[in-house]
Amino acid sequence: MSQSKDSQREIQTRLERRVERVLSPFQRFIQDQTTSSMMLIICTLVALLIANSEFSELYAHLVEMELGLLLGGERFAMSLHHWINDALMALFFFLLGLEIKRELLAGELKDMRRTVPVVAAAFGGMVVPALLFVGLNFGSDTVHGWGVPMATDTAFAVGILALLRGRIPDTAFIFLTALAIFDDLGAILVIALFYTESLNLQFLGMSGGVVALLILANAAGIRNPWFYFAFGGVVWLLFYQSGIHATVAGIVVAMTVPARPKRETDWFMQRAYRLMRRFERMERQRYSGESMLGDATRHGIVEGVQEAAEKATTPLRRWERALEQPVGLFVLPVFALVNAGIPISWDIVPTIWQDRLAGGIVLGLVAGKGVGIPLMAWLAVKLNLGHLPEGLTMRHIIGIGMLGGMGFTMSIFIANLGFAATDQLVAAKSGILVASLLAGILGWTWLRFLCPRKREADSPIESGSSAR
Repeated sequence: MSQSKDSQREIQTRLERRVERVLSPFQRFIQDQTTSSMMLIICTLVALLIANSEFSELYAHLVEMELGLLLGGERFAMSLHHWINDALMALFFFLLGLEIKRELLAGELKDMRRTVPVVAAAFGGMVVPALLFVGLNFGSDTVHGWGVPMATDTAFAVGILALLRGRIPDTAFIFLTALAIFDDLGAILVIALFYTESLNLQFLGMSGGVVALLILANAAGIRNPWFYFAFGGVVWLLFYQSGIHATVAGIVVAMTVPARPKRETDWFMQRAYRLMRRFERMERQRYSGESMLGDATRHGIVEGVQEAAEKATTPLRRWERALEQPVGLFVLPVFALVNAGIPISWDIVPTIWQDRLAGGIVLGLVAGKGVGIPLMAWLAVKLNLGHLPEGLTMRHIIGIGMLGGMGFTMSIFIANLGFAATDQLVAAKSGILVASLLAGILGWTWLRFLCPRKREADSPIESGSSAR
């Protein structure tokens, strides 16, 4: 161990060591799971401040500025707002699809006894808010916005939950994440089925052919990421032309990503062992003390270990990990910057119930999620259809249901699809912001003061473990 430390001191310069000490806190900050939530909050506040300042016209001009390509006589252009919502957000949906596939194949959602209460909770968290919204908007031209309060923002909800780490069971994160996955899957189906104005069957059929090609490539063992991203881009373009919202292509392409490693773990251990033994022999003999830069043989051995590790891991998991930080720290914050900038006034809260659209969204997200999620989870446990994760009680589920009312990203996304009129879109976004704030405060307060601490949350009856 001391030898490795001495080697490290020999390799690193004094400047490198100083830079490393400075960068380490930033690296830990970036890797922290609450950082993306903080970035979302900051970008939301920045967008709100700009939209309600003297720079509001400049902000609106930049958001609607057209960008595109001109090839020969063909022109393909969209506003910056649409590029972010339709193209950049496809990466978010692709990452979401990878998470869904992994959870279904090897995660918490693979166990049906644990999955049923989560599915039931997600169902209640979608249906009850939609019904409350329709009840308040029935007979008006805003009733088609019933999909807006169905969504949950995973980043915000998990970020609030992370503030209570140490007081709540770790399984609360698992339940909330799984709930959000099913919730997002439901929202995606709603977008594809109910927020598509018209379908071009020719382009839809062509996209189906490309997806079939990706499935065949998976079965044939092709694991090159550029292959899937290139043809995934073709699927996105064909979806865009077909009339289905282009971001749905992200989910579809994610389902074709290989979830099997190229080599088994036994092969990896044997391969890595042989390479390391060879490297060790070379170190002890004539190569000791020589620079790695000038030694192609040793460099090749290290690259061989890296190649073996890549073959023994799954593309699905590798690509998911590679996209987590870019999506969390760039894609979602940029989405918030472009979409959260709405003109607001201080009297919005007392008057929000006078607007059926905004009021319906607040009612759906805060009351609908807060009631629908725990109610359906309780029914699933009561009917012996499944059980809650270990250490989780129904009081925790009530708090998680409240946090589910933080609909921000997906709710704003659906609102953009559902409302073309500026006044309706502003009302919808205002309702989403107010509801997300209320849901976050209520959920944190409930979990902080009305739930048992982590070490106390072990009641087998209340947690549903007796329903096995």
